[in-house]
Amino acid sequence: MNTRIVVTGTDTDIGKTVFAAGLTSLLGASYWKPVQAGLGGESDSETVMRLGDVLPGRILTEAWRLNTPASPHHAAAIDGVTIIPEELNVPEVDGPLVIEGSGGVLVPLTRTTTFADIFARWELPVVLCARTRLGTINHTLLSLEALRARNVPVLGVAFIGGAQPETESIVCEIGRTRKLGRLPMLDPLTPAALRQVFTVAFSADDF
Repeated sequence: MNTRIVVTGTDTDIGKTVFAAGLTSLLGASYWKPVQAGLGGESDSETVMRLGDVLPGRILTEAWRLNTPASPHHAAAIDGVTIIPEELNVPEVDGPLVIEGSGGVLVPLTRTTTFADIFARWELPVVLCARTRLGTINHTLLSLEALRARNVPVLGVAFIGGAQPETESIVCEIGRTRKLGRLPMLDPLTPAALRQVFTVAFSADDF
């Protein structure tokens, strides 16, 4: 299996990295975070390795590591780093690869390029992570429109949070997409708990 999947979100801090960890584990995949902005604590790559119980050899090195916790275009400017979007290419690996974007789909990589633009160039299927909280309908539908305007293939929406059947249903109906599953909030959030809920809430065949 040579699956390449992009995991993106409607916003920042919605649980996208936890979802990516679960998906990486479910698929037995490698993981790549192209741009890490903010190095003050555990990086997203380190979180995925820990929560997904992923071997270090399957965690690919980021293309850019930025110190400042901000939008990549702003973090790069503060750090004195030049990001060249044309050089951001998907690495070759054996087996599946999960790629995690930064924040939402229209987060700027540079002053002229968003992550959605990069996804369009890659032509890889995208999983859109969305909260189930109030406000998610608007955010999710706008994100789907932004992806489709660039002809980015969308696998479906992965909801994160407590069950909201009406919200999940209307997003998929109006957004003309499918629900891939729902990741509930886990307490405690452990590798075993994440692995268990993923095997119940998601199907590897959908990816």
